[in-house]
Amino acid sequence: MSRVCSLTGKGVLYGHRVSHANNKTKRRFQPNLQMVSFLSDKLGARVRVRLSANAIRTVEKHGGIDNYLLGSSAETLSPKFKKMKKLLKRGDEASE
Repeated sequence: MSRVCSLTGKGVLYGHRVSHANNKTKRRFQPNLQMVSFLSDKLGARVRVRLSANAIRTVEKHGGIDNYLLGSSAETLSPKFKKMKKLLKRGDEASE
């Protein structure tokens, strides 16, 4: 399992650990990834994903995974979310 947020693409960064004597050793900055499940109202299903804490806050701000995906552009989404967005749009067209 890669250490990359599946929504924002946030991943591992590299840098230096700097001591008091200014000695530099390599280190990795890990993203704050959490396993979270969102309930999709329009699909009627649970979606389990591994997201960064920042992405979770963004989804909650938009009012859920459905609203977030419908408001975002398809170019920035991962293949799993592109497929889900297509299903959401198809469900919107069928209900109208």
